[in-house]
Amino acid sequence: MRDEATDIAPLLTDEGRRLLAETGPYDADDALAAATRLRARGHDAELVAAVLTQARLRTRARAKFGDFAEQMLFTRAGLEQATRLRVAVLHARRFADAGLAHVADLGCGIGADALALASLDRRVTAVELDETTAAVALLNLRPFPEATVLHGDAASLDLDALPGGPPDGVWLDPARRETSSSGTRRIFDPEAFSPPLSFVEALAARGLPVGVKLGPGIPHEAVPAGCEAQWVSDRGDVVEAVLWFNAVARPGVRRAALVLSEHGSTELTSPEDLDPAHADAVVGPVGSYLYEPDGAVIRAGLVTDLARRLGARLIHPRIAYLSSDELVRTPLARAYRVREVLPHTVKVLKRWVREHEVGTLEIKKRGTDVTPEQLRRQLAPKGPGRATLVLTRTGPASAPDGGPGTGAGAGERRVVLVVETVD
Repeated sequence: MRDEATDIAPLLTDEGRRLLAETGPYDADDALAAATRLRARGHDAELVAAVLTQARLRTRARAKFGDFAEQMLFTRAGLEQATRLRVAVLHARRFADAGLAHVADLGCGIGADALALASLDRRVTAVELDETTAAVALLNLRPFPEATVLHGDAASLDLDALPGGPPDGVWLDPARRETSSSGTRRIFDPEAFSPPLSFVEALAARGLPVGVKLGPGIPHEAVPAGCEAQWVSDRGDVVEAVLWFNAVARPGVRRAALVLSEHGSTELTSPEDLDPAHADAVVGPVGSYLYEPDGAVIRAGLVTDLARRLGARLIHPRIAYLSSDELVRTPLARAYRVREVLPHTVKVLKRWVREHEVGTLEIKKRGTDVTPEQLRRQLAPKGPGRATLVLTRTGPASAPDGGPGTGAGAGERRVVLVVETVD
């Protein structure tokens, strides 16, 4: 794999900038021919490789940055870790709505969040530890004269000595991956992040308005007291959990699930910490409709809250499927119409698939250790029909070990729901 600095350095020259501007959208089928043409024109092989690599990254980046991608530079790691632009704008609005004029972006990466802050007329001081990534951020922020990029370690930075004075607020996106000769490895311990979560808490303890982007898998017990935790999904992907402190936290909100779609945004909030026992959850039988809560709702521990909003019930106290007898449409969950409830046995399912001439079979599961791919081979679907099967458990009692997917508690049973998506 090429080194990130090798891919970026040639693009910082006048020749590199001109050639990149002249290069059209990346076409994988034409890449080899394009490289040959550019080298035949006298361009250095390293420059040609860097230009085509950047063209490929820009094509991939359109999913996160839209048309802005054509004017930006990217590193492979920087693009992978960058905040999607529409999500970065939501971050920036928190600081703008709080009236914070100068924001320090610590661990700015390629500058996605700094770009959103600057576009909302915030004065931004962006800090990045990696020299190559800092150079990319500097180029991406060139259109904004009020944005400054510093190459340095956020953990040892003197915030009071920043250009333009101390910041009014701080945004952080800690590094959550460890790089070695064998590749990258995801880090799960918040104290092993760079900077660690305790560093973020220390900033908040000074009274600074602070927002920090974390992975959506952060356990609830790791969320500090006194902050708002917001899980965000974008078009079905749970992309982050953000902790908000002080002036950028909303009063009365402890947990939130924000669901973004092509049609806007919908949010579910709670003033309470997670209740792991779901003491107030209503559990009942499978009705006419099944709801699969959005991943942000599940991560935020708001499944029971969603059930109350929909007038629905859990089909099992520890499994995130809801059901109701009347349809309630919501962006917070995918709705299915329940056609049949079948026993959870291969023999019955194989006969059902054969009788209904099902050739295209979607298998979903929750609360069971069945492997969908293995079950599909056993069922041997064949024919013109299509079907969706949901493998799960129903009943009032949890599994003996308190976790999903193992054993069978008293009064529960394993079932297969034949469902169809409600448009």
